[in-house]
Amino acid sequence: MKASVMEPSGRTKWVASILVVGYALITIIPLLWIIATGFKSPSDAIAYPPKVVFDPTLEGYVNLFTERTRATEETLAQVSEGATWYEAIVHDQGMVIAGPSRYGERFMNSVIIGFGSTALCMILGTAAAYAFSRFRVPLKDDLLFFILSTRMMPPIAVAIPIFLMFRSLGLNDTHLGMILLYTAVNLSLSVWLLKGFIDEIPIEYEEAALIDGYTRFQAFYKVVLPQAATGIASTAIFCLIFAWNEYAFAVLLTSGTAQTAPPFIPTIIGVSGKDWPAVAAGATVFLVPVMVFTILLRKHLLRGITFGAVRK
Repeated sequence: MKASVMEPSGRTKWVASILVVGYALITIIPLLWIIATGFKSPSDAIAYPPKVVFDPTLEGYVNLFTERTRATEETLAQVSEGATWYEAIVHDQGMVIAGPSRYGERFMNSVIIGFGSTALCMILGTAAAYAFSRFRVPLKDDLLFFILSTRMMPPIAVAIPIFLMFRSLGLNDTHLGMILLYTAVNLSLSVWLLKGFIDEIPIEYEEAALIDGYTRFQAFYKVVLPQAATGIASTAIFCLIFAWNEYAFAVLLTSGTAQTAPPFIPTIIGVSGKDWPAVAAGATVFLVPVMVFTILLRKHLLRGITFGAVRK
């Protein structure tokens, strides 16, 4: 019996499976190495040849979330009694905890700016995409091309004008300024992606709702939005990933109050130089929110990727 033209052969499936598994291993090994480095001691982190088997420790995470200072043996002896597990780790280094580090503040700045810009981008992008999809907008094609053209150059190319504009408006090193900036950068992507999803929704659904007495806004809210949930989820993930990982603007436009985690993590310094376990721990913690957000929306993401595909 001949194999179907549409159905791949057994050999093709095996080759595809090997390629997919190989690609997955190549991409996940660096991530696993970063996670493992967060549980190494500073000496194990810089050992050569690299250590694959090591004694795990939480020293990197303790160093990440605390500020430490040198102490005399008398001081260490006084504070060692009744010390918590993380204080004991610091005491083994001949130090005492002086207070919390700034990583928690930088991490919260990333949460506020990343999720804030994503939410604003979804609101504006969905409204604009609906208007372009359903209404006769003058010069629609020209406007869509202009929106797309904002993605044709790297955002950092306009860093200096943005810096001067932010300084004049008092938006430097503010949460509002970074949210507006990331929203402006991501808006073109969200408009184009969401317009494609809304175009796939039959307009007859809205016409039926309008005949039943719904207003235009009610038809949009109760008919279009549920149908476009897959597209909104997919677009939100892409917008969040950009805002979450963005480095150049965060370095240029923030320094303290609104500084996010990406520019802060490389500055983590240990006793004898760069504290690589703490850097790896910071990168691991920083990865968690986006991973959780993506996992929660994974069903919508997969449906969004295949939305509009031809089915057998």
